[in-house]
Amino acid sequence: MKNIHIKNVTKSYDGEVVLDKLNLTIPLGKFFALLGPSGSGKTTLLRLIAGFEKVDSGNIYIGDEDITNKPINQRRVNTVFQDYALFPTMNVYENVAYSQEIKGLPAGKIQEKVYKMLTSVSLQSHMHKSIDQLSGGQRQRVALARAIINEPEVLLLDEPLAALDVKLRERMLIELIDLQDKLRTTFVYVTHDQFEALTVADQMAIMNHDGEIEQIGTPKEIYEFPISTFVAKFVGTTNIIQGMLRRTDQELVVDVERLGQLRVDGTQGKSWIVEGAPVFMSIRPEKVLISKKPKEGFSNMMRGIVLDQVCRNCEATQAGQIISVLLRN
Repeated sequence: MKNIHIKNVTKSYDGEVVLDKLNLTIPLGKFFALLGPSGSGKTTLLRLIAGFEKVDSGNIYIGDEDITNKPINQRRVNTVFQDYALFPTMNVYENVAYSQEIKGLPAGKIQEKVYKMLTSVSLQSHMHKSIDQLSGGQRQRVALARAIINEPEVLLLDEPLAALDVKLRERMLIELIDLQDKLRTTFVYVTHDQFEALTVADQMAIMNHDGEIEQIGTPKEIYEFPISTFVAKFVGTTNIIQGMLRRTDQELVVDVERLGQLRVDGTQGKSWIVEGAPVFMSIRPEKVLISKKPKEGFSNMMRGIVLDQVCRNCEATQAGQIISVLLRN
């Protein structure tokens, strides 16, 4: 297992730049998610790593090996596609065994490997079924087994659950996490669905509409400490409030028109944390507690009137401290 290094990679289609001198390191043995809106270039990056597309400039490494110009069949990389790309005329066993037969392995060895792979995805009792007899989740697991049997150093997953219904998608997310924990293969998971990314990822990268990486970190880091308004709004739900940064009695506060001064935590040493700087705050809904009586230990308290609510018969089930995060514009 080796890190994937993307160094100064540029890719254009018909003169339109999709990725421009992109740099990214994907750590070995991790479940890494690439999250971004449609058109951000995340699938293009996946196809470049797989070898389905050629870079215009820059290099792609797995460990110390430069795979930029290596043929697809010489890369220790396999891909699971959104539409699974299974062979409809072959049964489950034949789909998974196909690549091993191409390699010319003995029949006994192939049978042993296929059974092991199908057992790992809980499909050993379905090995002789045709593809059209399987559910969507079972087809997805066949596609996974077919990719994993080649023992790739990297498994690329391009929106693999997009065609599944919500309940099946949630179950498959758990199965993917368990499978990655068992194999310890590097998984690179491309999605525009924030729930999927936050669920599966050890680490994740957020890409914006310009094909740039806005932030890299753990799901918790990105959700709790977004570094830009784009990340704060794209990952989860938030309230963005603009104000002016001030210092009072060794504290950082943001002076907000009509709201007053709100105390905030700001990372020291940032060049933009200066007196009078315009800043944005991200306040997650679950960090706000509405109460008829004052509460002790909160960062900020203010009076207001509840004008409306989405769930009229709901009671507050979770109290949280009002936390503000400083963002760059």
